[in-house]
Amino acid sequence: MNDRAPRAFDATLLHRLEEASLNASAPPQQLLIDGWLVRFCPGKAKRARSVNAISAGRLLVADKLALCQRVYDEAELPLFIRITPFSEPSGLDAQLEAHGLRKLDDTRVMVCADPARHIGGGLPPDMSLQRVGLDAFAQTVGALRGSSLAQRQAHAQRLANSPVPFFAALLKRGGEVVGCGQVAIEGDMVGLYDIFTAPAARGRGVAGVLCRQLLADALSRGAKTAYLQVDAANAPARALYHRMGFIDAYAYHYRTTHPTAA
Repeated sequence: MNDRAPRAFDATLLHRLEEASLNASAPPQQLLIDGWLVRFCPGKAKRARSVNAISAGRLLVADKLALCQRVYDEAELPLFIRITPFSEPSGLDAQLEAHGLRKLDDTRVMVCADPARHIGGGLPPDMSLQRVGLDAFAQTVGALRGSSLAQRQAHAQRLANSPVPFFAALLKRGGEVVGCGQVAIEGDMVGLYDIFTAPAARGRGVAGVLCRQLLADALSRGAKTAYLQVDAANAPARALYHRMGFIDAYAYHYRTTHPTAA
């Protein structure tokens, strides 16, 4: 871990969080280029279609950028590089900025060391939780987000081939889907993923109900520590997660060569 990593948390925990999130987002379309993990899944999630600089390697950064750019050009995708406290070589973010890559998507990884304290309360009487298969989940969350058919199919493929087991659920009110989400469980760690509330149901506590139900299920499967990733600018979501016992562990962002890609 380089010198930009947070000091308030145990280094071993931070590494486990990062590895768990990489494992949970692993797509079939990935390869290594001189110590950089290059992912080029055509889905919506940037973590499955970006470069993770997990090792310094031996080539110059400029040479590795050229090799990575070729991969993304052939895949007809924009090049994104994910920058974390663990990115190598040290000083990579500044080097990418000097090469003209712009910064976007400031994100926080949050952790709850004792989720059992925050999952009390059952489902409201007007709500029901439906467990669904991963393909059905990818289609449902994709439709709610407005994802293209190709993005939904890529999401379903990634979940089906994940080395980490996922468990997905839909939260319904009166038969209508008001929220959805899933968990990835690796050992005693559980990650909350794709937590989404239908626009018409926002501001009514749907996300909190959903997250508590998902965490309760994960704890019953042996999970002890929970983590998630959230946009740093999403104040309502961050406030909810703080109330549920999550605190910031570290930050990451992306850099891209594309002038307008988001």
